[in-house]
Amino acid sequence: MLNTLLSLAVLFLVIALVAGFFGFIGVGSLAWEGAQIFFVIFLILAVLSFVSGYFYRDRPGFWSR
Repeated sequence: MLNTLLSLAVLFLVIALVAGFFGFIGVGSLAWEGAQIFFVIFLILAVLSFVSGYFYRDRPGFWSR
């Protein structure tokens, strides 16, 4: 899921840059906002994933009993 969010953020960033280069300011600003939203969601989920991995790495799993 994190890979998908990051790839969507990069895709929207590329769309915003291309649209800004060709002068489509409205499309570029919408794509830029979309890229920012996806990147923030990616960062939040990545931090939550790292924190939960840190807390649960020492506990044995269900199948390792």
